Amino acid sequence: MSTLFAISLTTGLLSGVWGWVAVSLGLLSWAGFLGCTSYFASPTQGVKGLAISLLTNLTGIGWALLIIYGSQWFGSEIIGYMLTGIVSFFMCIQAQKSWLSFIPGTFIGACATFAANGNWQLVIPSLLIGGVFGYLMKASGVWLQARSEAKLVAAQQSH
Repeated sequence: MSTLFAISLTTGLLSGVWGWVAVSLGLLSWAGFLGCTSYFASPTQGVKGLAISLLTNLTGIGWALLIIYGSQWFGSEIIGYMLTGIVSFFMCIQAQKSWLSFIPGTFIGACATFAANGNWQLVIPSLLIGGVFGYLMKASGVWLQARSEAKLVAAQQSH
């Protein structure tokens, strides 16, 4: 079994489980899939990649809230656009810190927050649990492929 097939299989199964979990807990299933996507897209994998993905998602939520509330506070559309530009700069420059180096993760967190109309109380658990599901999808797929390969080798050696 190829690694791609194994990861596809476990991703398919766990995507269905995530859908059920999201509905059962009243979470945003689409935001969870963004968290999952953030992990899969992260250049660093494993537990460290999960941590970087989740941290950048969380900072993105914070930056989005700064834009949302800052724009409301200033009450000017033009100032809101300027604030968006300034905050976007900081969303990128934070990547100087290795734990915040995944810029797309930051934008995923911000976009999820904008899409949820600033409802960070739902976005945070949805992204976090979704990210963990992404980690489990890949890790279980890699495990399944290795187990399949080991059985194949054992079968070939017994012949």
